[in-house]
Amino acid sequence: MRPATSSTTSWFAAAAALMAVSGGSVAAQSAPDGENGRYSMTPIPEGVLRLDTRTGTVSTCTKNDAGWACYAVPDERTALDAEIGRLQAEVERLKGQLAAGPTVSGKIDEALPKSDPLKKAEPKVAEGERKIEIPLPSDQDLDRVMSFLEKAWRRLIDMANRVQKDVSGKI
Repeated sequence: MRPATSSTTSWFAAAAALMAVSGGSVAAQSAPDGENGRYSMTPIPEGVLRLDTRTGTVSTCTKNDAGWACYAVPDERTALDAEIGRLQAEVERLKGQLAAGPTVSGKIDEALPKSDPLKKAEPKVAEGERKIEIPLPSDQDLDRVMSFLEKAWRRLIDMANRVQKDVSGKI
């Protein structure tokens, strides 16, 4: 008897999985000579890892209450190839837009204005007449601010006293 090779072992695993999926009603058949079996099965702790030798798709097959179910493993290479293709197409499109669009040179034909046209002109006043007026708060405004600061200070002191009493246990 010859020793079992990896293809023989994987074929037996595939046949066992097929029998388990079909409930054992299908007898094991040998794979056609031209195909060497479409699926290659490898046991894993969760079930069986199935490789489709025609397409290269990898699936995990697990047994649950309803029976066996196979789910395709996400193929990162396919997603990466798709993204690379999309980016290459976008680069080509942008290159086409650049080539077809107007060229921009570093020099402008018109001279730039010497001053800002949106800036308001300052009134012309002689040096001695220049005055800067800053409106000062009224006495009523100062009283309101002082009242607010006093209340805030008293609340802060009261809060500190309460915390100190809580810490010392004299609630």
